[in-house]
Amino acid sequence: MANLKQIAAELSLSVTTVSRALKDGPEVHPSTIARVKEAAKRVGYLPNHHGRALKTGRTLTLTAVLPMETRDHVSDLLKLPLIEGMTLAARQAGYSLSIYSTTPDDDPIESVQRQLQARSTDGLIITRLVSADPRVKLLLDERMPFVAFGRTDLDVAYPYVDVDNEQIAYEATRRLMDKGCRRIALQLLVPEDQASAMRLSGYGRAMAEAGIPIDQSLIGHGMFTMESSAAWFDRLLAWSDPPTGLACANELGLLGALHALGRRGLKAGSDVHIVTRDSTRLARFLPAKIGVHSVDMAGVGRKLIEILESRIANPHGPVETVLFKGEFDPGE
Repeated sequence: MANLKQIAAELSLSVTTVSRALKDGPEVHPSTIARVKEAAKRVGYLPNHHGRALKTGRTLTLTAVLPMETRDHVSDLLKLPLIEGMTLAARQAGYSLSIYSTTPDDDPIESVQRQLQARSTDGLIITRLVSADPRVKLLLDERMPFVAFGRTDLDVAYPYVDVDNEQIAYEATRRLMDKGCRRIALQLLVPEDQASAMRLSGYGRAMAEAGIPIDQSLIGHGMFTMESSAAWFDRLLAWSDPPTGLACANELGLLGALHALGRRGLKAGSDVHIVTRDSTRLARFLPAKIGVHSVDMAGVGRKLIEILESRIANPHGPVETVLFKGEFDPGE
């Protein structure tokens, strides 16, 4: 396999210049960078990350701890654009991205502790935060660079990127009210999840402003799959006073709800109004009138990597937090 010395000899350059050119060093002329990169690609040069790690103590690897939501084949589509955004941003920053998947039975604390013990990564991305999430304090105490996808209610500064689920649920509920809906069903994920807690808060605020009492039986938990969503919404539709509006948590929840409507000969946009959060743009291609809050999950992934890279480079720098809004499309 080609190495830096061989490339340097071929181009009559120093090894230092070749190394800096491959890193887009500002001190190297752009034409030289182009020559070096072309030669490296031609001879199949790959950087020796292991050797670099021994010299610097860094692995040039970032690890995202991503839980499997269920044991079903399809449970959470939003991870796809999230992983895409993280992968491209990590590569651009000179890192490899490692995905550490956990099962629904795994202890989140133990999963992080295993990563800390292995020391196989320069920084961690943790997801699916819960109230008073102990992983945040653990990582701060261990001085491991990290960024959270989501928020917790600890009184401590930590870097995070989150989606404004409270505002999305609030706006969805208000828009359903504007359609004349008063019995509005709310689809959550899991009760302990902070994202679900924020959705419930936004829904409750909208209902309180409208003076509508909350019917707890209209709030669904654990809707990770199309099957569970369809079964839950079908039960609501069988009532003598069924919901006339539905705020969906994600695309799979939406597909399950549409399936339940179809089985009963009902249509979205006329019999039941629906507003959903969509991270994949899937809802835009469905032949139904649906209000959609689109979230740029690839952008979330890029921002997670950007903040994590900053924490690695400057652990004592400002703690950055970013909140992504949903972009509403009425689906008319």
